[in-house]
Amino acid sequence: MKKCRQITELISHKADRPLTGGERLALHLHLLICPQCREYARQIELVQQAVKKFKL
Repeated sequence: MKKCRQITELISHKADRPLTGGERLALHLHLLICPQCREYARQIELVQQAVKKFKL
């Protein structure tokens, strides 16, 4: 199981590039058990949506 620091890096990388199958699986499994990382992922998604909405 990956640590939270590794997972937050994967969440950030997900915005820049497609994750490998192993990375997606590790991310999914970790998010099932870690509320802090789920919240981080939710916040990153909100920021990405806002950037897309207000992109000039």
